Amino acid sequence: MTSDTLLYQVALSIVTGIGGILARNLVAYVGSVEGIFREPVSRLMKIPGIGEINARKLREKNVLLRAEEELLFMERNGIRAFFYLDENYPRRFRNCADAPILFFMKGTVNLDCIKAISIVGTRNATDYGRQLCEELIRDLADRGHQVLIVSGLAYGVDIQAHKSALKHGLPTVGVLGHGLDKLYPAAHARIARAMVENGALLTDFPSLTRIDPPNFIRRNRLIAGLSDATIVVESGVKGGALITADIAASYDRDICAFPGRAGDVYSQGCNDLIKRNIAALIENAADLEYVLGWEDPSKAKAPRQQVLFLELTPEEQQLADQMKKGEKIHIDQLSSTLEMPISRISSLLLEMEFKGLVETLPGNLYRLR
Repeated sequence: MTSDTLLYQVALSIVTGIGGILARNLVAYVGSVEGIFREPVSRLMKIPGIGEINARKLREKNVLLRAEEELLFMERNGIRAFFYLDENYPRRFRNCADAPILFFMKGTVNLDCIKAISIVGTRNATDYGRQLCEELIRDLADRGHQVLIVSGLAYGVDIQAHKSALKHGLPTVGVLGHGLDKLYPAAHARIARAMVENGALLTDFPSLTRIDPPNFIRRNRLIAGLSDATIVVESGVKGGALITADIAASYDRDICAFPGRAGDVYSQGCNDLIKRNIAALIENAADLEYVLGWEDPSKAKAPRQQVLFLELTPEEQQLADQMKKGEKIHIDQLSSTLEMPISRISSLLLEMEFKGLVETLPGNLYRLR
């Protein structure tokens, strides 16, 4: 990607009044991001949903100047941008109609990891809620799950999720409701720095965005969209955690909730989600494994008998015995160990592949099925 392309991508993302849906329409009609800023206003106006006001906003010179400032800020602070047409744009976001067309990230985490969960809850977490959060993440780590923990870096359940993930060696992402030039709340700056080393800070807001309560509601769609499931630890009858759960449901993602005692203020939201069959009731990591269909990596699978009922020649049996010793093996190693010509080894492997016993891998590697 050229710096000019990134400049136009950032510019499109910061134009006020142009949300994700309109931005995608613009790219689809014009054919490129760069073309949007070169197209005459009269043509932009004809694109469905744009109109004269938005068309003129796209042609304002200060839009590109502001984008240039953002690129300099990104370069100085080691921040990457992800555009919705990029190959490395997270696959989980691609299934969300309102996913950001562009977001910023500081950190090196793999957002396309196999397992990812969001953990959300009240900012007034009780000891019970913090303990649930700690035990869930500890048990996931102890059971061998390499899972990304996503939350919002807020007080209460959010910060407990991030702390527990760092403590137990799991990557964690904090989704912010402002740009990466500041941190709110400032009390979490130390944790945020540690997260950059084993995770990331992520936002779809550019720098210089003022801290505004509605922005924290808007960022909840990123928390829900980045994960396979949203887990609500504690929540009152209203709150951001329930909004995140609703968004996750709209993305057809799993929702889980920890139950609490009847009448407890910060369990009412969880209990209601469970009562209305919106969330699955979980009490521990094993329950989460069951809901998400995860196998417990800590339980080793019994070895499978590789050769049953098939009659092998003595040479084929030699090969099979040698290949049982490892996950995969190179044809040169088989030739050297068994003192057979590669041509003969290759012929035997082909016969065994026809019998369904051997799988061919790239690089002249083989393994038993």
